[in-house]
Amino acid sequence: MVETAGGGPGDGAAEVLDRPLPDGVRRRVVQIVADGFGALTVGELPAQLRQYARFAPNRRAKFAGNAMAAALETDPLFRQRIGERFREAQPELAGALDSGSPPPAADPLDVAAAAYVLRPAGWVKLVTAAGEEAQRADAERADEENRAELERLRAQLEQAREQARAETDRLRGEAEAAKKEAESLHRKLRAALSDVRRGEAALRKAQAELEAQRAEAHAQVSAAESETRRLKARLGEAEAALEATRRAAREGRSVEDMRVRLLLDTLLDATQGLRRELALPPVSVRPAETVDAVEPGRMTPKDIAARALSENDPAILDQLLALPQAHLVVDGYNVTKTGYPQMPLEKQRLRLLGQLSALAAQTGAEVTCVFDGAELAAPVLLAPPRGVRVLFSKPGVTADELIRQLVRAEPPGRPVIVASTDREVADGVARAGARPVASAVLLKRLS
Repeated sequence: MVETAGGGPGDGAAEVLDRPLPDGVRRRVVQIVADGFGALTVGELPAQLRQYARFAPNRRAKFAGNAMAAALETDPLFRQRIGERFREAQPELAGALDSGSPPPAADPLDVAAAAYVLRPAGWVKLVTAAGEEAQRADAERADEENRAELERLRAQLEQAREQARAETDRLRGEAEAAKKEAESLHRKLRAALSDVRRGEAALRKAQAELEAQRAEAHAQVSAAESETRRLKARLGEAEAALEATRRAAREGRSVEDMRVRLLLDTLLDATQGLRRELALPPVSVRPAETVDAVEPGRMTPKDIAARALSENDPAILDQLLALPQAHLVVDGYNVTKTGYPQMPLEKQRLRLLGQLSALAAQTGAEVTCVFDGAELAAPVLLAPPRGVRVLFSKPGVTADELIRQLVRAEPPGRPVIVASTDREVADGVARAGARPVASAVLLKRLS
């Protein structure tokens, strides 16, 4: 579209471009301005362009392109001076534009840029035509590029299809091979599982046989251990009897002689004690003494009943220990754990033995204290106190059994007192002829 403003219909300066300058034409215009820029003096340049006067043409076109295009559009005098420099540089193209017949072989962009600078009549049409031609060329070039790209993509697609078919065939072959291999592996796996099941069955059978053999061996070992313990016990008893026999032989008398002598001493002491207790006169009984009467100082049955003591009275222990040749056997740990169980075993033993030593000194009785050897973690280094025999039971023998052995070793008729709260011990020694006393009675007497 061409508008006229102020001039005649043939005046090119009155024409106005109603659309933006095409990019190709604008670049050629900026190049024309940059080429003619150097031929102008600083005074001939617009004020906004003077700072680029010292720039090289290419650098000037790069950094001052927008400013030069704006000055060329708004400053007619600057445009006229650039046009004169262009006429000097390309007189043939400028003359052809002035005559209204641009050369047909010229580049449409160069023609449009020159027309934009020189502004001959019809320059707007030339610029518009150049823009349309440039757009058409760009479209054709883009169409060619698109066709070439389409052909390239078709070739790539066909190549990809060929590769896909080849890859499909290869994968199909690999899948068939894998399938055959999987079938072979499945067969091998089934055979291996069958072997494993047979092996597990054989293993279970072997384990059952092994368990049966272990149980039988364990039973045999247990029986052998029981028999060994029994034989060891019998051997210990035999060794103890042999040692006692040897000791008696060394002393020149047998165990029975010793028991008889001890019993004889007991009877003599008992006879003397009975004579003192009954206050028998040194002469025979006189007839007058057979008369039933109460003599001064003699106890009546009523007095005897009044002297009866309770089983828990410590005085009864004093009466028993006052008997001739009395032997006190003490169940050591039974007494200590009844009286002072919170103390360590070593301190329990020391405390009890110290008290028994004082009791033996007071009463003159024979005192034997028995401890259970199973309670010991190591041999006891102990100096027995004066007047007290200290014994520990051997491995496999309890203190209760050792106490019963001591009671059985005493001759019948000798007074033996056993201090223990264990009912089994008390009943056993009572059947053997000993007198059981509760541990609490001994503790009261000791305290």
